[in-house]
Amino acid sequence: MADLRHTHELAFAGDVVIKRYMDTKPGAAEREWRALNLLAEYAPGLAPEPIGYEDGVVTMSRIDGVPLRGLLAKTVHVAALVEALTELHTSVPPDVLQTVPLRPWQLEAVADWVRRRGASWEPRDPLADRAVKEGLRWLEGWSPGESGITPAFGAGDGNLANFLWDGVRVRIVDYEDSGRSDLAFELAEMAEHVSMWVDGEVEIAHRFELSPREERRLRECRKVHAMVWLFLLSREHPRNPPGTFRRQVERVLATLGA
Repeated sequence: MADLRHTHELAFAGDVVIKRYMDTKPGAAEREWRALNLLAEYAPGLAPEPIGYEDGVVTMSRIDGVPLRGLLAKTVHVAALVEALTELHTSVPPDVLQTVPLRPWQLEAVADWVRRRGASWEPRDPLADRAVKEGLRWLEGWSPGESGITPAFGAGDGNLANFLWDGVRVRIVDYEDSGRSDLAFELAEMAEHVSMWVDGEVEIAHRFELSPREERRLRECRKVHAMVWLFLLSREHPRNPPGTFRRQVERVLATLGA
């Protein structure tokens, strides 16, 4: 799930990046280090190369490139993003992936977070209040189940700022919430991230070949993630243009079909 807190500090030394994690996010450094080593073995070039790890500090190679956030205006960028995500999700062999710990904030935990935020929601305006009410109503009658789950390695963050275009391909950074996940959940998190639409609508989910069960799970996961962003954006942030929250309210209602 999106984390708007500051969780680490970065330092640069030539072609080396030193990432120092804060104590407020237990396990983040270990997850980053594990991901870098897995991808160095099974998807070389997709992520920074692991160099060293000690006491919550991860040292890695530096990747040059332009963040995709705000850049996704050309078909080549979207195609490269889909290719990078496909490689990320499928590169770790199934037997190895089974040994990888589940990533933080699985679907049930995210849904519980939405319920808690909804329970403490204070009336704001009719449309936003309706979005919260309809979202909680849907959530009350929904059960995730096991249908449509396809194991995948997930980065755990759908922010386009973590996807770098180097002129040829897209490479991915930031693995503090990475781990074993499932394809539909990862695609839903990416598709509903604010960075996918705030600077211009980008839709990638339809570019992946999914089974009917995966499609159904994707739709359900998107509803949950849309609700997450409803609450996260309920207070305007300077990184997003004015009116972002209102747009998210409308997105939630459309996603819910309400």
